[in-house]
Amino acid sequence: MIKEKCIDDLTIDNKSEGQVPRSAIILAAGFGLRMIPINIDRPKALLSINGERVIERLIRQLREAGVESITVVVGYMKDELTYLKEKYDITLVENADYCDSNNLYSLFLVSEKISNTFILPSDIWCRTNPFLSDETDSYYMIYEDGESHKKEYWDAMTGIAYIDHKDGVKLRQLLHAIAESELAKTAFWEEALYDSQSLWIRPKIVPLDSIRQINTFEDLRELDSHSEHLQSEAIDIICQTLQVETKDINGITALKKGMTNRSFLFSCGNKKYIMRIPGEGTDLLINRQQEFSVYRTLDGANICDEIIYINPEKGYKITKFIENARSCDLNNRLDLEKCMSKLREFHTLELQVNHDFDIFEQIEFYETLLDGAKSIYSDYEQIKKRVFSLTAYIDKHTDRKVLTHIDAVPDNFLIYSEDGVEEIRLIDWEYAGMQDPHVDIAMFCIYSLYNKEQIDELIDIYFRGCCPTEIRIKIYCYIAACGLLWSNWCEYKRSLGVDFGEYAASQYKYAKEFSLVLENNSIVEEV
Repeated sequence: MIKEKCIDDLTIDNKSEGQVPRSAIILAAGFGLRMIPINIDRPKALLSINGERVIERLIRQLREAGVESITVVVGYMKDELTYLKEKYDITLVENADYCDSNNLYSLFLVSEKISNTFILPSDIWCRTNPFLSDETDSYYMIYEDGESHKKEYWDAMTGIAYIDHKDGVKLRQLLHAIAESELAKTAFWEEALYDSQSLWIRPKIVPLDSIRQINTFEDLRELDSHSEHLQSEAIDIICQTLQVETKDINGITALKKGMTNRSFLFSCGNKKYIMRIPGEGTDLLINRQQEFSVYRTLDGANICDEIIYINPEKGYKITKFIENARSCDLNNRLDLEKCMSKLREFHTLELQVNHDFDIFEQIEFYETLLDGAKSIYSDYEQIKKRVFSLTAYIDKHTDRKVLTHIDAVPDNFLIYSEDGVEEIRLIDWEYAGMQDPHVDIAMFCIYSLYNKEQIDELIDIYFRGCCPTEIRIKIYCYIAACGLLWSNWCEYKRSLGVDFGEYAASQYKYAKEFSLVLENNSIVEEV
């Protein structure tokens, strides 16, 4: 519970003559993942509550309190916030790393401005003006009756602090220290307010309903059930598909961002669903009409998850949520046996669609997306030539093409129980098309970052110990080709500001090493 050392909302303690609040920093760079799907079209700072944008209300309240110097740290959809600079005569500072950083890094970028400064997030709604106090010493606003767990007051924090000149010096030093540590990109800025588990500035108690944090769809709906932003395209699709009203949609939870999409879990009645919203730039990478035809072909085969809605034009998709499902453990032999058995079952169906997935054409395609920019790898042309030299061997040892998943990676195998029977489903069929089914084995290996020994083990599991040498070599060829494919995919994503780090480098390494398979007998002799 909140301790007696707190000052309350009416307390004026240790005032210093001549020291008055004169600046504010508003942190508005983050994506706000929990606000999905509303944040797809706008940053949270621009949400309207009762006809007034959240960040404009905060700026107005700051100005009413005599705060003229206001800095807003922007990142996600920064261009949407540029109008504030002229309208309110404020300063905008960009956090270009907003995708990979938390708000501590945003505050670090403007830390030299911290002196008699309010620090606050852009996604809070204050019922009354919280900046009008005459207090001149530092404090952090906390909710009354908030519970404290490991860190003192951590779960009672409102997001608003005032830092005086003296404490500003200390906070700047701590921000710089953390910025040079492993916590630099992941920490909340409030971490810098702690000595061990104790807050080093005074807490200031405020009523629970005085400052409302807007983190989710439900938070917005609770504050303003008529907000125009509750009617996003994704929400409209849910309402139309499931024949419900906005008020019936609950439990919206953002799922881990995928490599190409954003997805969220939600409930209607006693049923749960997942909605996929295509990520930026996916219209260049994914043919949604082809994906639609794949799902039609899979219908009734007990191979994929249950589709409730799919839009072949825009890529929105709703699927039934599978309770208590888990992904394949890429290091668990039993899981690998189960999932390779399911993959074999799928391949044995020999399903057909009217489009191919040509690995080598796709390698060239991703090159074109770079608009003439050279690869970051100096030997790219040499490696590409070596990879393309493998096509003759591949063609010679490919006897059939069937519907192939292409992205049959551990994360896309869901294992669960239904009525006491274990089931496995393959999800995310965006890249699926006609191809040699053995490509799926190679894709599983390179996504898992398997070494040579692990690759051979997976091949043996799929073929139940009876893989002909020429087919094994062909899969090595696919590992080289698919490695180059996803390396190019990563280079394109990198040009958009998304860096896949070790994964990207490993894909190129697969291309470089396994493209030697027909020249280097040692690769085959190790089998």
